[in-house]
Amino acid sequence: MSDSALILAIVMIFALNFYALMGGADYGSGVWDLLAMGPRRDEQRKLIADAIAPIWEANHVWLILVVVVLFSAFPKAFALLSVSMHIPLTLILFGIIARGTAFIFRKYDSRIDEVQRRWGTIFAISSLITPMLLGVVVAAISSGNVLADHAGKTFVDLYIAPWCSWFCLATGIFAVTLFSFLAANYLAFYAGSEELKTDFRNRAIVSQVLCGISALSVWILADLEAPDLRTALANSPWSLGLQAATAMCAMFSLYALVARRFQIARLAAALQVSLIIWGWALSQYPYMIRPVYTIAQAAGPASTCNMLVIVIALGACLLFPAFYFLYSVFNHKSEN
Repeated sequence: MSDSALILAIVMIFALNFYALMGGADYGSGVWDLLAMGPRRDEQRKLIADAIAPIWEANHVWLILVVVVLFSAFPKAFALLSVSMHIPLTLILFGIIARGTAFIFRKYDSRIDEVQRRWGTIFAISSLITPMLLGVVVAAISSGNVLADHAGKTFVDLYIAPWCSWFCLATGIFAVTLFSFLAANYLAFYAGSEELKTDFRNRAIVSQVLCGISALSVWILADLEAPDLRTALANSPWSLGLQAATAMCAMFSLYALVARRFQIARLAAALQVSLIIWGWALSQYPYMIRPVYTIAQAAGPASTCNMLVIVIALGACLLFPAFYFLYSVFNHKSEN
């Protein structure tokens, strides 16, 4: 395996990590928009809209980076995924488009209640389905059910079975609960009134409990439907320490929520999500698509990978300052 191919694989995981922390929180906010209730329902939805409006488009940069690196540096993996995962990936694209369109039209279309409800429903349902499908695709990549050899295989074997399983469904549900937990922590921190902070604190606590239940379901089902992944998660030398750190973050975030230390809870939640993503990445190594392609087998020409590393390094010099400026500007506005 060339060093540049490994570097690019690590870049993809960093990008997925950023997408989960930023775009994932946007999806979770959409879930809470769908579940807004009580006397402060309208205030909850206004807080959600105000929190994600300035940055939701920018957050998709990280997903775009993953796709660009995948088809540029790992064309074999891209070709296989784009074919075998065609149905869920197409639905994800539709979900992203429908979610963004509905969010904008709800903001600028007619203020009539019926129109607002229609766009709000599309926005919220898309925010629920899209992260679930993202989790389904990640699980399929790790399950070992994606087939490179099409000989003698049926349509169901090639295009349905790899992602249509209880393990994939459980992982999709886990992704939704995890993003909802992250969003609730962010919203509890950004809420202006103590009542709204309490609303989202309670949602964060409930969703953290649901995260634990769904994570346990994924762990049990992995033993049946993704045994190689389960073995890597259970027996790797880093596994116990990483799982312990993740559990500590989960417990610490709950403590901080109960104590109303929302800044600490937000940081602990972000670290918990990051540890889960890197735990998956480490358990997947050295495979890009288990067990069809390792990183080395999926990598394109070394010259392409080397050039892409340089381009990404130069792009990062523009991207990170731009994101810092974007967040600082809107954080300043929200404080005022």
